[in-house]
Amino acid sequence: FRLDASRLRPLAALPPVPGNPSPLRVVEVSEIQGKPISSVFLGSCTNGRLEDFSQAARVLRGKKVAPGVVFTAVPATREVYGQLLAEGILSELFSAGVVISSPGCGGCLAGQLGVTGRGEVELSTGNRNYRGKQGEGEIYLVSPLTAAVSALTGKITSPDQM
Repeated sequence: FRLDASRLRPLAALPPVPGNPSPLRVVEVSEIQGKPISSVFLGSCTNGRLEDFSQAARVLRGKKVAPGVVFTAVPATREVYGQLLAEGILSELFSAGVVISSPGCGGCLAGQLGVTGRGEVELSTGNRNYRGKQGEGEIYLVSPLTAAVSALTGKITSPDQM
């Protein structure tokens, strides 16, 4: 198989589930662009790797998370957490206004960082967005790049537009 990656565009899985086949629940981020967000969640077992945090740090470098947006981040493992510390990535994220938790499962159990309230909208790099997984809000699943770009604007923003 050959895949032409130049034609791929940033995608988002719409709430409440990532793969509901009727209707199709995955769209290009540009189709939902502009929707205000309450929070962003980066990390956990899905997208909590060094490269995910590095990508977010590059976007946020020298900038601040938009007022009113809570950005939480949970590294996947203690090893990743150590790499993030050693490379100064956690410091960059902290300076941008990101709340950083200890490594492990977070944002998944409706009782840890990354939980939304009723009426809130969150962009999550997690792997599921069914009701109750990350609270009572609307959870849109996106890439770490889309999450970081949107955290700066305070609304869903395609990285293509930055």
